[in-house]
Amino acid sequence: MTDNTPTYYVYVYIDPRNFEEFYYGKGTGSRKNAHLSDDSDTEKAKRIKAIKKDGLEPIIKVIAKDLTEKEAFLIEKTLIWKLGKSLLNISPGQFADKFRKHDTFHVDLAGFDFHNGLYYVNVGQGDHRCWADCKEFGFLSAGQDKKWSDPIRTLESGDIVVAYLKNHGYVGIGRVIEKAVKVNDFRIDGKSLKHFDLKVAGIFDNCDNDKSEHPVKIQWIKTVDSKNAKWKSKAGLFTSQQIKASLQAQRLTREFLEKEFDIKFKDLLLV
Repeated sequence: MTDNTPTYYVYVYIDPRNFEEFYYGKGTGSRKNAHLSDDSDTEKAKRIKAIKKDGLEPIIKVIAKDLTEKEAFLIEKTLIWKLGKSLLNISPGQFADKFRKHDTFHVDLAGFDFHNGLYYVNVGQGDHRCWADCKEFGFLSAGQDKKWSDPIRTLESGDIVVAYLKNHGYVGIGRVIEKAVKVNDFRIDGKSLKHFDLKVAGIFDNCDNDKSEHPVKIQWIKTVDSKNAKWKSKAGLFTSQQIKASLQAQRLTREFLEKEFDIKFKDLLLV
């Protein structure tokens, strides 16, 4: 039997006392009946035992049949997502990252309501890069170790980034227009950064090995210099030592940035 063999089915367990669906599963053969002898301490097993104690049996129904394993996984996950917290399934299962989180219909989510993401990016000003260069020449960068460059390399064209400068605040909002590349391969109008008057030339340290800086090209939408960075103490604004972090769940920070930079993230992301 292979994953492409259409022998799988998806089933549901229903409580006969109130006709509530409480468990979805997938399987082949007699898998749907296996839970009846489950003697574990899971909530599902407890529910089945309670039903039997009342002199009844769970109602077990096949919902979809003649499926490949992959199809069964996806249907199972769809049903689990639909009922969400009212189910007793423990594992979210395969395809979990393809479904919207519950209790998020009141917000716009990257990847669901618009394609691209909204990210905090730490400028990491120091010996290898500075905000003045990033602002003037249209990039953000990270490197000197793969653990620093790997996060910035996950930014995709169209993502919206918010640049944060440590000890100052938020200094820019821009759109990624090209994925990050090694600094030796980065070009502005066809020219290497070596042809520009950078304030921090250390960006080329380790440029010929895996520790290379990886600039990502940014089209800046709004920027300020470091002395005019946007910040408010004790306001619950988001900061992180991470190179990149999602701002999706940071409502206070998003609202602060929209006001200070006079933009609407939804409008930027729907472009």
